[in-house]
Amino acid sequence: MKRIREASPRLRARIAGAFSLLAMLMGIAAEFGVRGTFGSVAYIAATLCNVAVTLFFYDIFRPVSRSLASFATFFGLMVSVVGVMKWHPQGVDIGLIDFGIYCLLIGYLVFRSAFLPRILGVLMAFAGLAWLTFLSQPLAHSLSPYNMAAGVLGQLSLTLWLLVFGVDAQRWKEQASAAMERRLSRASQP
Repeated sequence: MKRIREASPRLRARIAGAFSLLAMLMGIAAEFGVRGTFGSVAYIAATLCNVAVTLFFYDIFRPVSRSLASFATFFGLMVSVVGVMKWHPQGVDIGLIDFGIYCLLIGYLVFRSAFLPRILGVLMAFAGLAWLTFLSQPLAHSLSPYNMAAGVLGQLSLTLWLLVFGVDAQRWKEQASAAMERRLSRASQP
């Protein structure tokens, strides 16, 4: 873990992208294709990868806004907790709703960052809105498969960008330094 913390922001972003892609692939395998033991293993792997992505995203987006990154982390971890519990009151997938909120927050953080293209933030926010359509099963059903396609497009865009390009390390460091200066300035004021 220490070596990962000391790694460059670009490498940490690429690792997050790899975990995100693996979470998506394992989630698809568990949800649509594979049953039995491998399906259970795929589900557990997807959950663990989602936890890893959430923690990496906190680290990546903390310089943008520590409080919003923390809030996003809460919802990202709730996706995993609720998913394990399979909590669906009145047919509403609470994990998917949490994921929608998480995507909106990550989209905002990407948009506000200086180290990722803003279009990725817009796509992630759009994905969040698409997942939030599942608050109403009739609405989600009437928008299907477009809502699912929008959700996957936003998530996959950010995932592939991180996997291939990572973040602009110089801009990340500049934004992290500015955030640290703001925190120190606030701490030194009476």
